[in-house]
Amino acid sequence: MINSFTLPPLVDIVRSTGESIIAVDAAHRVVIFNPAAEKAFLYDAEQVIGQNLDILVPARFRKAHAEHIARFQNTGDSRHSMGSGMPLWGLRANGEEFPMEASISRIKTPTGVYLTVFLRDITERLQAEQALRASRDELTRLSNALLREREQEKRHIARELHDDIGQILTALSMELSQLEAALPSSPAAGSGHIGAMRHLIKSAFTSLRRIASDLRPVMLDDLGLPAAVEWLTSDFVSRYGVEVKTRIDVGQQKFSTVMSTVLFRVAQEALTNIAKHAHATNVLLELYCTGTQCALIVQDNGIGTTPEHLARALPKRLGLLGMRERVRLLNGTVSIHTRPRGGLRLKVLVPLEQPGPS
Repeated sequence: MINSFTLPPLVDIVRSTGESIIAVDAAHRVVIFNPAAEKAFLYDAEQVIGQNLDILVPARFRKAHAEHIARFQNTGDSRHSMGSGMPLWGLRANGEEFPMEASISRIKTPTGVYLTVFLRDITERLQAEQALRASRDELTRLSNALLREREQEKRHIARELHDDIGQILTALSMELSQLEAALPSSPAAGSGHIGAMRHLIKSAFTSLRRIASDLRPVMLDDLGLPAAVEWLTSDFVSRYGVEVKTRIDVGQQKFSTVMSTVLFRVAQEALTNIAKHAHATNVLLELYCTGTQCALIVQDNGIGTTPEHLARALPKRLGLLGMRERVRLLNGTVSIHTRPRGGLRLKVLVPLEQPGPS
């Protein structure tokens, strides 16, 4: 046996819902104004019933609002979202405006056509979104400042290593030459020690240059981004024996210090990842600029991976996360495409026109 039950009257449902419901006739006069609408607009129902819907809309939006509703009346659609993703604005009895989302339904009855508007006050949601944006902007500024400070510190350390420690090693080499000249020519043991010391000094010079260049290559500041990228790829080839083909076409483009640093660090991180994970034998590095943006592409012929595995690995790859953060600070984008045994292709696009410092 099927249990039967009695539906509550429609008016009770309209009154009890937490969503503001307003119904208007063909002339846009309010015929239903439920308690939730009273709470949202600070009007009693008797103050609104019979009035034009315009009293609930800020004056500057009334014409566009009326035209929108008129178009909906003529379409024959039964339901439609209002605002096209942008918040609408309501007007409370005290003159306060508030943002809202709305959808509208069209109902045809024997007595005429009625439009029912379902409203939701989104003030708190927009405030939360604004607070989130402000927090994100603050974090972006902090991240930008930290990156600048980090690069400045790297530049300082690299200069100190190159200038101070390099000069000390040079002086030590010169003192060693004088010592060798002062020693008698016969003792072979002393000569052997001097040769070993020369070899150690030469190795120290090599390590010093490598460490200083890894921190921040002097040519990035002195000769610019294209020269620094050429040096980076040459150094990569000599270290790992992987063939790299470069295509650099930036014309007369002058890069800011920030953009040069970002693109260089991205290229450096991409090549480091190839050396660590790709098992590649060939790499293509492209750097070019159009009228509005610069592109950096690094592609290898390594083992690749599945997009799913890459998505899982990204949160653990601090280098890739740092790369994306650097590019994001320039309003750029990073895209990575890969497939098993199909290598990996990284593409960075950065707009040439950058906002001023905030």
